Amino acid sequence: MTNINPAFAAGQETALIDPKLAMGWMHTARFLTTAAQLHQLPEITVPEIAFVGRSNAGKSTSINTLTQQKQLAFASKKPGRTQHINLFSLGKQGVTDAVLADLPGYGYAAVSRSDKQRWQQVMLNYLIQRESLTAVVLLCDPRLGLTELDEALLDALRPRVAQGLKFLVLLTKADKLTRAEQAKVLSITKLNAGGGEVRLFSALKKQGVDDVAQLLWHWCHPEGLAPATPAPAADAPAADSASPRNTA
Repeated sequence: MTNINPAFAAGQETALIDPKLAMGWMHTARFLTTAAQLHQLPEITVPEIAFVGRSNAGKSTSINTLTQQKQLAFASKKPGRTQHINLFSLGKQGVTDAVLADLPGYGYAAVSRSDKQRWQQVMLNYLIQRESLTAVVLLCDPRLGLTELDEALLDALRPRVAQGLKFLVLLTKADKLTRAEQAKVLSITKLNAGGGEVRLFSALKKQGVDDVAQLLWHWCHPEGLAPATPAPAADAPAADSASPRNTA
């Protein structure tokens, strides 16, 4: 029987799964494939959660902290330069019941304008067209707040959110703020998020880790513990097999 935590998350109506089970599920994450174009991604029949955000927002660190793996998502030494979508499967060995999609960071000044425009279009197409996309995690440095690029991304998501797409604004590096500052930015971001979930998160202090893992588990298992499906083949055509699977 599934062990259920009687605690309730803010804004949620159902009891949360035991955080240990949620964290154990996140720990099963393993590399699936990488692609530079939307058409190169394999078809996915299980829930898919995309992680997006500005370069240097702490996306790779957050993914590694949630999955308890130091180098699952590899942070490039040149933020914003990596231009691949990386997929990671979740579930017991040999089966997949969810997929994490790590999208390249955006907004980094050192990237050429043409590269920015090209990748903005790829990401927009992904967010609008990807049928298996179930939820989006937007990572944001709370010291900067939601930028124009972040707000543009949320605007692009609104039609899909109206159709049931889940989204979470993850305020990373929360340890760099005082408690009063955390409370203030959390309140402001909730007002600007337009109905999405908002969480404070610190990889260093492990703040919010259990809470986010529980939320993602429930988004991928709305009916509880459902049978997993066979993992999709990892030999989908990749843009450049020699390219490292770095993430910005």
